[in-house]
Amino acid sequence: MLAFDDFTLCAATADLADEPAARDHADAVEFCMDRARRPAAQLRSYDGALPLVVSNRPAAEGGEAADDDARLDALADAAERDAVAAVDVELTAMLDGRGERVREAAHANDAAVIVSAHDFEGTPLRQDLRGILGNALEHGDVAKLAVTATDRTDVLDLTTVTHEYDVAGERVATMAMGEAGRHSRAVLPAYGSRIGYAPVDPVDATAPGQYDLATLRRLVDDLRRE
Repeated sequence: MLAFDDFTLCAATADLADEPAARDHADAVEFCMDRARRPAAQLRSYDGALPLVVSNRPAAEGGEAADDDARLDALADAAERDAVAAVDVELTAMLDGRGERVREAAHANDAAVIVSAHDFEGTPLRQDLRGILGNALEHGDVAKLAVTATDRTDVLDLTTVTHEYDVAGERVATMAMGEAGRHSRAVLPAYGSRIGYAPVDPVDATAPGQYDLATLRRLVDDLRRE
């Protein structure tokens, strides 16, 4: 299990053959099943050095999978693989009960559960940011929230809430998508965000505003030494 007691940098990919190229900079690999070819076969044959964080996102959360039981069944099955140290399941699926089997499978196999929410339209008010993260923490080991920033105030609000949860000893992972929020991916770990994501190759970015893996590793490490 990944404890996420400290910052964890994930190399995001849909091809586990990328894992060797991620080893110099990443702590784990986020395997995006919804974008992968033959994801179950890739998981069966994976023998890399880095632990896996597995996601299988529906379109409403920025992925390519249909939001059906098959998607969640595949994620629950992935949790049974020894290399899988964490699974990422959406807050919406936890709230309607469909994601419960994913959480049960993960915990039965000593894998952590990241409960995530994505807002591709904007950044909620501070009290709503707190509410989303609080709901996610009720269902998972780590609460992840990605919002879309339109200006610096959005990033400031997200930073404040991230800091509050970190001071309270809670594990949260936060980031602001879009150009206005790009710097948040490097800055928020200094305020307690426990997980960052970056592609090995910038052309493979899975969300707006992502840095490449080597750049994000350097920026985060430099800022957290301050």
